[in-house]
Amino acid sequence: MAKYRNKPVIVEAYRVWTDNIDLVAEWCGGQVKGVKLPINERCIDIQTLEGEIRVEIGDYIIKGVKGEFYPCKFEMFKMTYELVG
Repeated sequence: MAKYRNKPVIVEAYRVWTDNIDLVAEWCGGQVKGVKLPINERCIDIQTLEGEIRVEIGDYIIKGVKGEFYPCKFEMFKMTYELVG
C-alpha cells in the first residue's frame, strides 16, 4: 500500500467567536441560530457539500479551494493548519 501526503493548499478560515458570529455567518452564507439565547450559546448553520452542518462558538469555518465551506473543530484545526504570512 502506498502512503500519501496532502498537497500544501492555502485556505481562508475564521474562528467563530461571540463578537464575530454575525460577520462570519455573512462571510460564509450561514445563518445564526439561537438569536434569543445568550450570545455564547448561539451557533451558525452552514451549507456544505454534505448538507447543512452546525458550527458552534470556538469552531472554525474553512473556505475550500473551490469556494465550498466546511466546519472544523478547534483541536483538529490546530493539528492540521498553520498561519501563513
